[in-house]
Order: sequence, then structure tokens, then C-alpha cells
Amino acid sequence: MPRDSQASILKKIKDQEIRFLRLQFCDIQGQPKNVAIPAIQAEKALSQGIYFDGSSIEGFARIEESDMLLKPDPQTYSVLPWRPASSKVARMICDVYTYDDKPYIGDPRYILKRTLEDAKKMGYVFNTGPELEFFLFKMMDGSPTIIPQDAGAYFDFAPIDLAENVRRDIVQALEEMGFEIEASHHEVAAGQHEIDFKYGDALRTADNVITYRIATKTIALQQGLHATFMAKPIFGINGSGMHTHCSLAKGGKNAFYDPNKPRELSDLSLHFIGGLLKHVKGITRLANPTINSYKRLVPGYEAPVYISWSVSNRSALIRVPAARGNSTRAEFRSPDPMCNPYLTFACMLAAGLDGIKNRIEPPASTDKNIYEMTPKERKRAKIDTLPGDLVTSMKELEKDPLLAETLGSHIMENLQRITTMEWDSFRTAVHAWEHDQYLVRY
Repeated sequence: MPRDSQASILKKIKDQEIRFLRLQFCDIQGQPKNVAIPAIQAEKALSQGIYFDGSSIEGFARIEESDMLLKPDPQTYSVLPWRPASSKVARMICDVYTYDDKPYIGDPRYILKRTLEDAKKMGYVFNTGPELEFFLFKMMDGSPTIIPQDAGAYFDFAPIDLAENVRRDIVQALEEMGFEIEASHHEVAAGQHEIDFKYGDALRTADNVITYRIATKTIALQQGLHATFMAKPIFGINGSGMHTHCSLAKGGKNAFYDPNKPRELSDLSLHFIGGLLKHVKGITRLANPTINSYKRLVPGYEAPVYISWSVSNRSALIRVPAARGNSTRAEFRSPDPMCNPYLTFACMLAAGLDGIKNRIEPPASTDKNIYEMTPKERKRAKIDTLPGDLVTSMKELEKDPLLAETLGSHIMENLQRITTMEWDSFRTAVHAWEHDQYLVRY
């Protein structure tokens, strides 16, 4: 780390009277992890890093190669606003290194940084703008329930929307941590909400996704509620998505925009969309990473399952919003907020760059409501569907050499292991549905 960056952070820690530092990173499944150190150890952490046991982290090292190093990224320094003033805590997001001081190939943040470097060599900056939905549920005897906090619907406000104050506190906390918040509102389902923050380069927005989830869950808990980013917590109502807007910039200008082309979309934007659609079945394993994810990806609940693209048509998997100029972008609508944003963004970018390099043309735009089309109509239009379960999406990922190379063998092997373990656990469990169907009849 440059000495001036190190000195700047140390000065902030002193001036802000920080007592503890949280060194944060995430595992292969996108779960945030951290180690807390007294502020007196800050100089050591910034200059040398802090060692930890990588064998105890999901998808990280084997026990015989477990010594790993956390190196803080000074640009991610932020005070945690929900901590008491008497014991201030700041955090820095870290990159993971091996014992011999090399970037760790199993660190999701490194995978994204490596892919962003590929884009940089081509002259591009990859920007993303994820929109995370979440539910607020009541707590009972200290445990979360699936009872929504309110019965509100889309864009409702108090007294129907009971979460105005909770969302406000989350927004204020995120703003204090450097977020630029664009909107906050009640979503379609009872107890469902969304807070949108400004787009940025993909590394920063991936960091922000993790921070957003931590802040939301922490502040909800302080108010006696449970916030969950589970994709489909309740049958029969809408699940939670993470629609991700994305674009490429070159020389400070939006590379997706061309006023002289049909729909003002550049050839590059269409090739990016073509690459994304080509690799989308494999990307689904990253964007929709759990058994539960595929309970959301079913027709009828505004979750896109049909492999298609369109301008403004929200039933398509990839939508190009109406805004043009610097706001020209593609909205990838299938990811859910349980995903690991580093791996998801890395694979989205790799797919889009493949489309650009090989001039992959997308299929014809689908401008009618795909949900209302019959199976025969969809077949005639050559509209395929996303994988319907976790195992199928893992098989699609394994068949995609580009994505496998992007992720690397270590992460691929661990994704396969996690998939097998989760599927076997789900497959052999006895569920309430089985009791309802069979217990009395047989």
C-alpha cells in the first residue's frame, strides 16, 4: 500500500477516535466474514496484512495450506454508523493473499478484479447498478418468522407501509458510509422493500452489495425485525430479485450509445447482449446460487425465465430501458440478492466481452409479453428457458469453458461440491408438503 494512503487512513482512525477495525471479506457463497482488531494494530494491518485460517472459510484453502493474509483496501474505509459513539468501529474490505504474498485464486473479489483488468486492456470500464429487494419479517421469541411486517403493496406509504422509518434509518446509515441513494420504496409483496443506490464501477458496486446487506440486516434487527434477502421466502407471492443494470464506458463515454444506430444502441451493446445471452445458462449458477433461487424463477411472479431481450419489455430476461445518452444500459433481470456479486459480475462481464470479441449477434428483440405467449408461440420464436434448478444450472456452468476459465478450477470445484451437498440435503429431507400430501392418505 502506498505510504500516503496508509498515512491518510491512520490519521482518520486517530481523528475519528476509532477503537476497533473490522477487516471484511467474503467467502465463495458471498457470505461476509470479518476479523476485528484493536485500532492500535491498524498500522500493522495496512503495512503487512493480517493472517487468518483460510481452511475454516467455505470454499477457501485446504487445512494443509490454511495460512492466508488479509490486505485492506484503503478506498473502502468507512465508519459503521450503527455502532455506539463510545466504541467507534470502522471497516475496510480486504483482498485475500496466500502465505507467499500472491493474490488468492479462491477470493471472489480477486476474480472480479482480474476480469475487470481484461476489460481495461480493451479500453473499457464495466459499470453496474444492482437493485436489491428484501423482506422485513416479524421476530417472535428472538427468532425470525415469515410473518410480513406490513400488508403494503407497490409504492404504498404509511400507515399501510409500516417500514418507512426502518428504510429511512437504513438509507441514512448507507449515506453515512458513502452511498448515493437514489430511491427507497415499498415493493409489490407484503413486507417487501427496495432501496436503490447509484451505479458505479463493478468492483465498487459489488462491495456495496455486501455492505447494503449487512447494514439492512443489522438496522432491521435493532428495530426488532428480521431482514432477509432470500429469493423466495413465501410461496404464492413475488420473490426478491437483484435486477442488475450494466454498461461499458470508453474514454469517459457510454459505449452502449450510438445516436446513428436503430434504437440508438451501438453495435457493441448488441454484441454485449448477444454474449450475455449465449452464456446465460451458466451464469445462472452464479446469479441464482441456491435451491430456493429456483422457486423464484417460475412464470407468473414477474421473474424472467425466458432467454430473450427487448427494449422496455419487462417480461424479457434482458431489458434495455428507454433512457439514452450516458444512461444507455442493459438490465439483466434474473439475478437474485443471495448471489455472490463478485462472481456474478465477473461472469456477466466475461460473457459480454466474449460477445464483443466475437461479434455475437443477439436474437431478434421480443417486444410482446412473453408470459402471455403459448408454448408453441415461444417455440416458434426460439425462446429458450433458464435452468429450472440448481443442479441443472451447475451442469450448464461446467459445459461453458469461458465461464469455467473466468472462475478458475478452484472455484469451479468448490461450486460443484457445494451444489452436490445442498442438493443431497434438499433431496433427502422430508418437507411439510409431503406431510400434507401423504401422511393422512397413506
